[in-house]
Amino acid sequence: MTNRRQFLWTSAAAVFSASRVAAESNRRPAATRGVVLLPEDLSLSDWPERAKKAELTTIALHHQNSPQAVIRWIKADAGQRFLQQCGKLGLQVEYELHAMKELLPRNLFGKNPEWFRMNEKGRRTADANCCVHSQAALALMAENAVGIAKTLKPTTGRYFYWGDDARPWCQCPKCRELSASEQALTVENRLCKALRDVDSDTQLSHLAYANTMTAPKKVKPEKGVFLEYAPIKRRYDIPLEQQQDLAEGLAALDANLKVFPKETAQVLEYWLDVSRFSHWKRPAVRLPWKKEVLEADAQVYWKRGIRSITTFAAWVDGDYQKRFGDLDFIAEYGQGLRKAAR
Repeated sequence: MTNRRQFLWTSAAAVFSASRVAAESNRRPAATRGVVLLPEDLSLSDWPERAKKAELTTIALHHQNSPQAVIRWIKADAGQRFLQQCGKLGLQVEYELHAMKELLPRNLFGKNPEWFRMNEKGRRTADANCCVHSQAALALMAENAVGIAKTLKPTTGRYFYWGDDARPWCQCPKCRELSASEQALTVENRLCKALRDVDSDTQLSHLAYANTMTAPKKVKPEKGVFLEYAPIKRRYDIPLEQQQDLAEGLAALDANLKVFPKETAQVLEYWLDVSRFSHWKRPAVRLPWKKEVLEADAQVYWKRGIRSITTFAAWVDGDYQKRFGDLDFIAEYGQGLRKAAR
C-alpha cells in the first residue's frame, strides 16, 4: 500500500511537472529565423528546401505596395505549390506588406477627403497614409485588414500591415501633435483589435523603420502589437554595434524596447537583400556577404532578449543563381543565427 501511494505521488508530480513545462513553453515565444521574399524570388524553386536545410523556421512573402498581388500569386498554382512545400517541410509562412493603399483605397478620396492625410500646406491629399483622427477611415481599414487576412492568413498568427514606404503622415491640427511612429501605432492598435476580435491570439507588427524609427511616447501599444525593428539605413561592412552615430542604430532599438515587449520583438534586417545592395535596379549585383557582420549583429540582438530575427532576401532568385551560382550565404546565415543562441 505504501509503495502504491508513493507511486501515485511520483506519477502525479511527474504529470504536474510536465504540465508546468508545457505551459511555460506555450507562453515562451518561439525563436524566428527567417527570410522575407518576393513571390518572383520563388523562381528559385527550391527556396523552401534551402531554408529548411539552413534550419530557418519561417518564410515571409512581401510586395512593395499590393497585398492583392500576393493574394493573386498565392491563389495561383505556383503559390499553392509553395504553401504545400512549406507545410511538408514544417516551415511557417507569413506576409509582410506595405498595405495602406488597399486598407484605405485611394479612389475614395473624392467623396471622403477627410479620411486622408493633410500635407504641410494644409491640403488633404491621397498621396500617402491617412488621417489617424478619422474614425471612419480607421473603421474601414480595420474591416479591410480582416478581409485580407481571410486569404493571407499566416501560420504564426502574426500579421504585418505597414504604412506607405517611408512616406509622410498627416499634418492636420490634431495629427501633427503625434510623431510618424505614433500615428502608425494608432492605426496598428485599431487593426490589431479588429484582428483579435476574430482570433484572440493574433499579433500585429509595429514597424520601426525610416520615419517611424523614433520610439512612440504619446501612444502606447495595445495588447498583441509587437515591435519590428528594420534599420534600413545602416552599413553592412561593419557590425551595427560599431555604428554609434546612426540615427536608427541600437539606441533607437533600445528606446523602442522600453515601449514594446522584448519577448515578442522582431528584427527585420537586410543582410541578404540583393535588391537593396543593387539600389533596387536590375541587373542585380552580387551580394556583398560578410558572415562575421551577421554573427556580430545576431549576438547583439540576442543579448537584448530578441528571439525573432529575419532578413529580406529579395532578388535571391533563379536569375541570381544562374548569374552568380554561389548561394552558400543562405546556409551561413542560418548557422550564424543558431550560433548566437548558444
